[in-house]
Amino acid sequence: MTYLIAGLDPAPFQPLFAMDETQLAANRATLQRASASHGFPCRVSLRDADEGDELLLVHHVNHDVETPYRNAFAVFVRRAAREPAVFFDECPPVFAGRPLAMRGYTATGNLHAARLAMPGEADETIRDMLDDPAIAYIDAHNAAHGCFAARVQRHD
Repeated sequence: MTYLIAGLDPAPFQPLFAMDETQLAANRATLQRASASHGFPCRVSLRDADEGDELLLVHHVNHDVETPYRNAFAVFVRRAAREPAVFFDECPPVFAGRPLAMRGYTATGNLHAARLAMPGEADETIRDMLDDPAIAYIDAHNAAHGCFAARVQRHD
């Protein structure tokens, strides 16, 4: 089974970079600078921001379904991220060194299976989960903070 992991489309986030603090707050967002080169995972580039990078921390609905499993959380987006990163049959840098909660959903958006992937186990866990034909896609979340990391889609 092959898979695809793509970063979020940056277009919906770009207007937020021009907003002041009050406007950002009304959009459930803040503007920040990365204080280190780890711990600020961009959901567009699927890599950690470099120290000093300008970022949005924004409320994002990652699982926009009409089921009890609808999900949203805060995510980082780097100002410099202009194109979504795309990874075929490999995990993005943002997965490295982090325990990940893998949530496998059916085509109707209902949770079918969930697994914990420790650092270095993401690829194996993804392939194992996608062996189950009932799983249409997997949403990976950082296990500790719970935030959405990326969606894993089947790619045939």
